[in-house]
Amino acid sequence: MGNSQELYEKAKKLIPGGTQLLSKRPEMHLPGLWPAYYKTAKGCYVTDLDNNTYCDMSFMGIGANILGYCDEDVDKAVIDAVNSGSMCTLNAPEEVELAETLLEIHPWADMVRYARTGGEALSVAVRIARASVGKEIVLVCGYHGWHDWYLAANLEKGDPLSYVHLSGLEPKGVPSGLADTNFIFAYNDYARFEELVCKYRGQIAAVVMEPIRNVYPQENFLQKIREVTKEEGIVLIFDEVSAGFRLCCGGSHLKLGVTPDMITLGKALGNGYPMAAVAGTEKYMKAAQDTFISSTYWTEKIGPAASIAVIKKYKEKKVDEHINHIGTLVKEGLGRLADKYAIDIEITGINPLAHFEFKYEQPLVYKTYFTQEMLKRGYLATNAVYASYAHTDATVVEYLGAVDEVFHMIAKLGGGLPVLDGEVCHSGFQRLA
Repeated sequence: MGNSQELYEKAKKLIPGGTQLLSKRPEMHLPGLWPAYYKTAKGCYVTDLDNNTYCDMSFMGIGANILGYCDEDVDKAVIDAVNSGSMCTLNAPEEVELAETLLEIHPWADMVRYARTGGEALSVAVRIARASVGKEIVLVCGYHGWHDWYLAANLEKGDPLSYVHLSGLEPKGVPSGLADTNFIFAYNDYARFEELVCKYRGQIAAVVMEPIRNVYPQENFLQKIREVTKEEGIVLIFDEVSAGFRLCCGGSHLKLGVTPDMITLGKALGNGYPMAAVAGTEKYMKAAQDTFISSTYWTEKIGPAASIAVIKKYKEKKVDEHINHIGTLVKEGLGRLADKYAIDIEITGINPLAHFEFKYEQPLVYKTYFTQEMLKRGYLATNAVYASYAHTDATVVEYLGAVDEVFHMIAKLGGGLPVLDGEVCHSGFQRLA
């Protein structure tokens, strides 16, 4: 065991679960072998506590670092904010500048509120929506964080959230009184959405959904939901925490041609610095004054300063075009190598958020093996590649060269299971002992 693995064993005794984010638990990737901690991160390269350097062809800060790690322009803006005082009794003027910038990008919106994480932003948006229309039920599609309003879905018998690909989330600690305030429908399942609207007509405050994630909308899915929510007086909230700034500057709905009532932004908005926002029409956003939404650290200067710098660079460098190009190269390359070695995989996701799944009886064994062998070749790699501005054509070529070697090894197994150096990775949000 290296220093990173030893520190993680210590962390599990001091921190419940070992980490603050389930997606960063080593068990999700390569139990016992994944380098859990980093010393430095720059561009798309990460150095662990044992001075091993890897190219990150996985999640790039769990989707936060769209420009790459330690971006000089964003860091300069943050350093200036720190040097001028990152917190004060008075407000940071960057709040107003960022609001103007976000509303310029999203001309349909009128007002903005801030938070520092995506989950917080969703809770703020749902609170505002419920306050504005005086109703409680929320219809939900996709993943939207850990807060009570969302996890309440699993107070219902069974495992409703598994319907949106998150199995085993226990609602322990969520008040039972929140049961029946949150109901789930899957992406592109308009029939289920329509069924819920009919069943709870007149009681629904909001629809919360990701406008896009792994697949594109089919049969005017988003347009039909927009029409129904308008007719029923339901607030349509697009969660752009993950998809935002991937297809274009701002929310993906701008590319998809469907205008919501509110959006939430996070992750890429700060390029690694904590920042999130809720933007929406005055009709609904003004209700934020009718309920209590307030937090000290939502007023610090670093987040807004970073976000302003991120948006400026994103526009200047046409980052959306670059990451779409990188993602296209990755997906095409994976497909080509899978065909070359007759590896059965399914490639999904919008180009900047590419995913692939091994279509075998024990897919997690193959996924773990892939990560294991790619790590030996100097890559943080799993079955997802989040493109960043720091990735180049050369980066992808070298990555695919390593994938070629690993796929060749898998092909030589002839359908047999690969030999792992440790345990099989966990799936989804499975509870860890």
